[in-house]
Amino acid sequence: MTAGAVSPPAAGTTTTPEPVAFAADQLAGFRIAVTSDRRAQDLITALERRGAQVLHAPALRIAPVAEDRELIADTGAILAARPDVTVVTTAYGMRRWTEGADAAGLGEELMDVLAGSRIFVRGPKARGAVRAAGLDDTGIADDERTSSVVDMLLAEGVAGRTVAVQLHGYTDGHQLDRLRDAGATVLTVEPYRWVRPDGVDRLPRLVEAVATAAVDAVTFTSAPAVDAFLSAAAHAGLTDQVRSALGGEVLAAAVGPVTAGPLVAAGARPVVPERYRMGALIRLVCEHLERRVEEIPTRLGPVQLRGRSVVLGGAVGTLSPAPLAIFRALAAARGGILSRPQLIAHLPEAANEHALDMAMTRLRQSLPDPRLVATVVKRGYRLEV
Repeated sequence: MTAGAVSPPAAGTTTTPEPVAFAADQLAGFRIAVTSDRRAQDLITALERRGAQVLHAPALRIAPVAEDRELIADTGAILAARPDVTVVTTAYGMRRWTEGADAAGLGEELMDVLAGSRIFVRGPKARGAVRAAGLDDTGIADDERTSSVVDMLLAEGVAGRTVAVQLHGYTDGHQLDRLRDAGATVLTVEPYRWVRPDGVDRLPRLVEAVATAAVDAVTFTSAPAVDAFLSAAAHAGLTDQVRSALGGEVLAAAVGPVTAGPLVAAGARPVVPERYRMGALIRLVCEHLERRVEEIPTRLGPVQLRGRSVVLGGAVGTLSPAPLAIFRALAAARGGILSRPQLIAHLPEAANEHALDMAMTRLRQSLPDPRLVATVVKRGYRLEV
């Protein structure tokens, strides 16, 4: 496979060709959770421009590079060792590394050492950053994976060589061990590290929203953010509910296979764009959610069920989980009468007569027009199709 070619999808993930259409209302009625910190506003703005409601809770944020003693110490060790090979995994990491070195007065020496090293890059963006620094690379992974770069190095042999690896916030220790086991001396530098963000109380609320299917999709742009999300779910005792939601009602979308890895390991089947870029991720989310829009003809006019929202004419009603479960059951019946026991069976929890009465009341209050649901005396309820 040549550089720039698309690799096969990772096991447990789903890829979809990118759609090209854009409409300002294509995500209207859908609620999407965003877990990223860096460039989060770009993602949020793009989703909101398409009509989505966004719930944002950064799982992690990148530690500031200023006065990063560990970065400077690791850089000094690499300068002293003058590695035979350097692996650059991310463009952002490369830029922050050179910025940190410059701030410490080590910029010129770092460029000299890297120029004398054979540089391997994980993907096109990392290659671009290397070349922007006035350097050149020896090889590139065709699937943007660190494991593929290590495969290349092992194929040519690394015994007795010193290999410097620029880490990217999510250390794949197994790949470093592969190099060490093959006889290499491995040095690492981590230009950015992940720390808990400000306002950490938002993340538990986002986890609960996913667990209760109060969002239609959740997006991830880094593997560390996935780990933080899953850890928060475990801390809240919601692991099983989150796993169930991500396997059904809630779409999990990851920007690339590395990000998708922890989700797959947790039992989810995230969707991954063919191009591992934010724009492609946005288009993929649009395509998958647009497929979930349900058109229902009724006596009051055509109704759209869009995620948690019911749209009738220009009016929109947003439903909580229990009323939504009832409405979906009635919509699936297409005018057929559902008895009270049948509807109780569709309630997500607290399934009893009182819960049904409460859910039905909230449903009618939330619908654009309460007449959409009709009571059939002594028999049950039906949708006015």
